[in-house]
Amino acid sequence: MEGIKNQVIRMIESLPDGVTIDDIMAELYFKLQIDRGLKELDEGKGIPHDEVEAGFSKWLSE
Repeated sequence: MEGIKNQVIRMIESLPDGVTIDDIMAELYFKLQIDRGLKELDEGKGIPHDEVEAGFSKWLSE
């Protein structure tokens, strides 16, 4: 398994030249949120698709 340091280095290297520190921070934050969401799904904390659809249907009809 690749360490977090190497993942961050690869992510920064994939960004275009002229990237700002704000851009890097935004990418890191985005990755953090994605990783948290995937961990929650792995732990069974996700919301089933049909529940999401029902919630949206109710919300959009109000």
